[in-house]
Amino acid sequence: MIRRTAAALVALSLSATLAAAQPPASPDRPAASARAPGARAAASRPDEPSAAGPVVERRTERGAQAGEHKISDADIATAPLYEQAKASHHTVTINGQTIGYTATAGTLTLRSDDGKPIASMFYVAYTADGGKTRPVTFSYNGGPGSASLFVHMGLAGPMHVMTDSPNATHGPPYTLTENHESLLDKSDLVFLDAIGAGYSRPLGDTKGTEFWGVDQDIDAFARGIQRYVTINHRWNSPKFLFGESYGTTRSAGLVYALQQRGLQFNGVLLLSSVLNYGAHDSGFDHSYVSYVPSFAATAVYWKKSATQPKDLNAYLDEVRAWAQGPYLAALTKGSKISPAEFDATARQLSAYIGIPVEFIKRANLRVDLNHFRVELLRDQNRTLGRYDTRFTGINTDNTAANAEYDPSDTGINGAYVAALHDWVEQLGYTTELNYWPSGPNINQSWDWRHRPPGGNFGGGGRKENVANTAADMGVAMRENPHLMVYSLNGYYDMATPFFGTEYDIEHLWLDPSIRDNVRFAYYPSGHMVYLNQDALKQLKADVARFYDDALAKK
Repeated sequence: MIRRTAAALVALSLSATLAAAQPPASPDRPAASARAPGARAAASRPDEPSAAGPVVERRTERGAQAGEHKISDADIATAPLYEQAKASHHTVTINGQTIGYTATAGTLTLRSDDGKPIASMFYVAYTADGGKTRPVTFSYNGGPGSASLFVHMGLAGPMHVMTDSPNATHGPPYTLTENHESLLDKSDLVFLDAIGAGYSRPLGDTKGTEFWGVDQDIDAFARGIQRYVTINHRWNSPKFLFGESYGTTRSAGLVYALQQRGLQFNGVLLLSSVLNYGAHDSGFDHSYVSYVPSFAATAVYWKKSATQPKDLNAYLDEVRAWAQGPYLAALTKGSKISPAEFDATARQLSAYIGIPVEFIKRANLRVDLNHFRVELLRDQNRTLGRYDTRFTGINTDNTAANAEYDPSDTGINGAYVAALHDWVEQLGYTTELNYWPSGPNINQSWDWRHRPPGGNFGGGGRKENVANTAADMGVAMRENPHLMVYSLNGYYDMATPFFGTEYDIEHLWLDPSIRDNVRFAYYPSGHMVYLNQDALKQLKADVARFYDDALAKK
């Protein structure tokens, strides 16, 4: 039976009330249905007035029944208070080996410190046949406010959806197939949705805003992970976190929070990272510097670079050195820069990133992402993607200063949302809730304040206005010198440029004895590295070695 929404019922009830309240036609005034002399008769429809005058909706029998219906609690779709779990058994082939696994789609009930249920967290878990001693990895996307569908259906899960990347993906039906690069051969996997996203919801009188903030979100995920570990008897299993985008911001703070609760982790994987939002505040030149190597890689990809290098890695090392050397020095001088240095800097930047010298000069040597996305291919009437500059879009007005949309988002979103729905239905999980790929109003309502641990370099215990969870991860690594971190980066990612990631991680303030616990990898792809199937294969091989090394660490 189709459910009637509260808004529809109220509208029907109100229109019925208005109809009943209309006064009868006055004897000295013609009825609304009377035709003026010479007027042409019009076909009358049951729910429309047949002539000019006050528009009053007429009540049909069905409308009357709807208006008389009283909404009860049973009519409102809510998240379950009691934990749900729908399990089924499947197989997947990875590296030529058939792996049997149990898929469980369900919910975790989060409770406050005094035991009150405050939220229902949706998850999908995959546990390979083989017992509780296998590693378990908790994975999620970012946003903030995003559900975990992208890492779930594109990166690590046993099933994934095929796209036409870096072109816009065709319409449905989409191809949902086994993911032969899944991480299930190395670890059990648990994909978690943030509260307010996916099927995760607050419970009772708890408001969503109580979870929508840096520290609030870390606390919710810590409670969810602790609950999963407890009810599934995984306290003694090796544990990993795998976050993407804002999920890396979460992971850096979460690994510290979990350690404080007695859950020690073996490794943290950071895909497309941003750990210190304060470094990107207006008035600072850090962002302009951090984008230069990513701009340069994109210029090479689109053959807009003055130098089309054969060795991209070596070339980007050169660009890095210039960006954090002469370029940063020029920006630091501000208005005191000499005309000669200004001109030389503009010319070198143009050679690296493919934007005309005169435009760079008009931008005062500071080319931001919006400028770059519309200027690089303006001669071709194309804009670039933000998540992945291999994607191109088309503006209505090719003289516009900004891209109208992100083609690397719109080009894949429908395929991932459809695949998630289709797969969860196949797993047998049903609910009357809407699945929110990105929860309504979460990002706009986000509380960016954060209280990092540690001494002066870590914030000194004071609550800062923007998050720097690199400080949390640095403390976690000093407290647990066995913890390993893997930073995975796409060359063409403009949401979290890799040079900025390097800066954040190089400021963890790690002792030389544990600096080798951090490693980096780079791929010819964007924010979602796995959209490039060849890059996904290499990423899987790299991550598999990371798991082996982390588990062997004593």
